[in-house]
Amino acid sequence: MSSEPKKLWGGRFTGAVDPLMDAFNASIHFDRRMYAADCIGSIAYAKALAKNNIITEQERDQLIGGLEKVMVEWENKTFELKAGDEDIHTANERRLGELVGSVAGKLHTGRSRNDQVATDMRIWLREEASSILAHLKELISITVNRADKEMDVLMPGYTHLQRAQPIRWSHFLLSHAWLWQADAQRLEQLIDRLNVLPLGSGALAGHAFNIDRDFLAKELGFRGIINNSLYAVSDRDFVAEFLFWASLTMTHISRIAEDLIIYSSGEFGFVKLADAYSTGSSLMPQKKNPDSLELLRGKSGRVFGSMSGFMMSYKGIPSTYNKDLQEDKEPMFDAADTLSGSLQITAGVLSTMDIFPDKMRASLTADMLATDLAEYLVRKGVPFRETHHISGSAVKMAEDRKVSLHELSNEDFKSLHPSFDDDVAAVWSFETSIENRNTPGGTSKSSVTAQIKQLKSWLADGKTL
Repeated sequence: MSSEPKKLWGGRFTGAVDPLMDAFNASIHFDRRMYAADCIGSIAYAKALAKNNIITEQERDQLIGGLEKVMVEWENKTFELKAGDEDIHTANERRLGELVGSVAGKLHTGRSRNDQVATDMRIWLREEASSILAHLKELISITVNRADKEMDVLMPGYTHLQRAQPIRWSHFLLSHAWLWQADAQRLEQLIDRLNVLPLGSGALAGHAFNIDRDFLAKELGFRGIINNSLYAVSDRDFVAEFLFWASLTMTHISRIAEDLIIYSSGEFGFVKLADAYSTGSSLMPQKKNPDSLELLRGKSGRVFGSMSGFMMSYKGIPSTYNKDLQEDKEPMFDAADTLSGSLQITAGVLSTMDIFPDKMRASLTADMLATDLAEYLVRKGVPFRETHHISGSAVKMAEDRKVSLHELSNEDFKSLHPSFDDDVAAVWSFETSIENRNTPGGTSKSSVTAQIKQLKSWLADGKTL
């Protein structure tokens, strides 16, 4: 009799498998990271088998003890992979047999790798997504606290990358914090949706031994079971949704990275990254490159690529489980790793970055108050469509004379409309312009303070949806 390890699926096969096919089929080199989820799921399954008298309590305890030893070996990096360990499930079951003997063969009663891997993935992603959520909330907290401390810093606000209206630096920071809060809420919803149990569905048709699936769900921390076995073993929507979530969140990280790359350039000089998040040039000694931000910007494309690649694999799969689904794990793992690292790097950049308020304020120019000039006339009773045109005429007058808008005389303004008076001089205050934007969501001090309070309250609440 051959001493080579048996394939879990190999009963009807007598011919040797092409070694290249063995390597092509194997997933142990990447799915091994689900070792804990696989052991935890198997421990719960052993309990359910005993609960239904499929195995004895003694056999249950043997299996649990063995699985706990397997998990410790993985944690201590002493687990030894062997030929034939094509995936984490095969490797763990093989090692369990070495530890507890033939009783290990009873663990798979009624269970398929189809429902086993679907369960492992949901357990793994649930825990990993919860960790990512914590990193995301830490990033939001750092951003909100910085906004609170730097409330009085004024800067240009931009549209089309052109100076538009004066805003608070804090308002800019919070615009990104609100994007990330929406990301956090979506991730909470995603965790809740994926937290349903496929185990007990068998290969596709259900379980033949009346396993208590509600018990399994409770034991493994799932909020319920998946109610259709065909759906349970083939569903990877939770992977697709996570990859979309990761792509969108990385897009938001990429956007602030782009802003800060621009603001750190010599032409702007608004911010300076800490040395820990910068590099130099191999040729030009004066250079300080924002490599951390450029990498963040670049990795958004990597994550999006993982999503689009998986969707192309997923779209044409017939019911129910097909081997194409082996392509679900690497993009999921890579996206999770990239998000975890990217969120922590972004937090590091924002917590250590220096800002230059004087440079920001020096970039504020009177032409940015052209809208305020139009609003001045609105307060005098002139319709806005007229005031917009009048203000535009004032801008052109200043350009033609090669002077700043605020350098036009009162007589110049009165020549454009009789409603202008000597109090037009009050328009040329950036602080007043900002404080006039005092509705909820605006850039005034009261509005920004309210935003900070809202986000701090949400962070302190700590509840998931």
